[in-house]
Amino acid sequence: MAIGRTSAVALLGMNGAIVHVEADISSNLPGFLLIGLPDASLNEAKDRVRAAATNSGCDLPTRKITVNLSPAALPKHGAGFDLAIAIAVLAAAGSVSAASVERVVHIGELGLDGRLRPMNGILPSVLAASRAGSGVVMVPAGNADEAALVPGMRVVAVASLRDAAIWHGGEFDPLPADPILRDAGLPSTPDHEPDLADVIGNDDAVEAMQVAAAGGHHVFLLGPPGAGKTLLATRLPGLLPDLDAEAALEVSSIRSLAGLPVGTSLVTRPPIEAPHHTATAAAIVGGGSGAIRPGAAARASHGVLFLDEAPEFASAVLDALRQPLESGLITIHRANAVAHFPGRFQLVLAANPCPCGQYGANDMECTCAPNARRRYLARISGPLLDRVDIQLRVSRITSAQLRVARDESARPRLSTAMARERVIQARARTRQRLAGTPWKLNSEVPGAWLRGPDVRLDVSTTRSIDRALERGGLTMRGYDRVLRIGWTLADIDGAERPTADHIGRALYLRRAIAA
Repeated sequence: MAIGRTSAVALLGMNGAIVHVEADISSNLPGFLLIGLPDASLNEAKDRVRAAATNSGCDLPTRKITVNLSPAALPKHGAGFDLAIAIAVLAAAGSVSAASVERVVHIGELGLDGRLRPMNGILPSVLAASRAGSGVVMVPAGNADEAALVPGMRVVAVASLRDAAIWHGGEFDPLPADPILRDAGLPSTPDHEPDLADVIGNDDAVEAMQVAAAGGHHVFLLGPPGAGKTLLATRLPGLLPDLDAEAALEVSSIRSLAGLPVGTSLVTRPPIEAPHHTATAAAIVGGGSGAIRPGAAARASHGVLFLDEAPEFASAVLDALRQPLESGLITIHRANAVAHFPGRFQLVLAANPCPCGQYGANDMECTCAPNARRRYLARISGPLLDRVDIQLRVSRITSAQLRVARDESARPRLSTAMARERVIQARARTRQRLAGTPWKLNSEVPGAWLRGPDVRLDVSTTRSIDRALERGGLTMRGYDRVLRIGWTLADIDGAERPTADHIGRALYLRRAIAA
């Protein structure tokens, strides 16, 4: 008999590859053989497909069925190949049009009743098919809205295998099937965004969060409990501009891979992830057996990764972030594959000054020994802290500051919307200055370029950080990070180039904890 051919998509991290599904029916003893490096869940497709076809009224031939997934060396995971396998077998049996089947990419998991179940990762799968040159994709009805977010792709949404066979020219009587819809889950955009106006006092910290948002800088906040570290960190995403089209598609694809609802439109606001301190390295950077899933760092891409009580995280978990902070890419190695996820997030670390949290607090007695305090903060390694641009000490507000805030309650305070406008204007100046370069934010600019002949600052401007470098107060990496913060401060102030004052303020934001 003829061979039925169609296509599916195999995902490895954020990247997808077209898989050619070939079905052959021979006159040997009845059986179902699946070859081409399937994993355990994919190998179970043999029983799912046969039961789904029988219960849909599209019986498969009682012959030897061989299905090949090519390229055979590419690892294939999950149940997303069910629809392609079933349609290829029906094409080989002559039940549907082989020409129609061959030009469509099929993605979907079959239930035993023949209905198609919604899947995770539909958006990156359809995007991979589009980039491979395919023009038509068939998906479960529950994933129709998500698949339609890929521009230029014709999406065919079907509720059951019988509907799919009829669409491909199968001579079956239509039978109504209730589509399996996806749970709404949590909304991609919260109804209420925390406002910066809620922060009382800590003017330096408020300014630091605006600098971090304008330049894409990482932040470390050190202070006793109740000082407002979490309050500040949760307001950072609101200061960031809306995502552009490319970033929105990437963030939405990660949500789809992680099993989070995407909805009928792309995510346009930067995400925030705040994992618990008991999280493992796989939960933070990604991993898992079988299909590799994105971790919190990948889900925070183009947004904020907030690690509260950072010293309570395992040291190995914190150090796993060092490579993404430098490269903006998360790479996960397995024995048979390497997966890549985007990792360009803003890291916000928050920590108490000691285990009891009272060291340095006003009118509070710390019960921790000096060695205990040193060991506590030493859980955050020096190499990781050296990659964090802004390091600031946050203090509790006093009763006097609270009284002043009450007295000034009638005056307009700096809101998230006002601060975001400052950030947007600063980023516009940055983009104009960096036009023609591969960088968009000051935090992405390499130090060699900042110290190069095109934008090198005068010695009189950099005297403070030159002195700090000579005395060992700054590493070379820290020196470059102060320069980046200085350029961000200049962009916020609307200055053409950083002045000595900008560099001095940048050095304070870099070394406020050590001061």
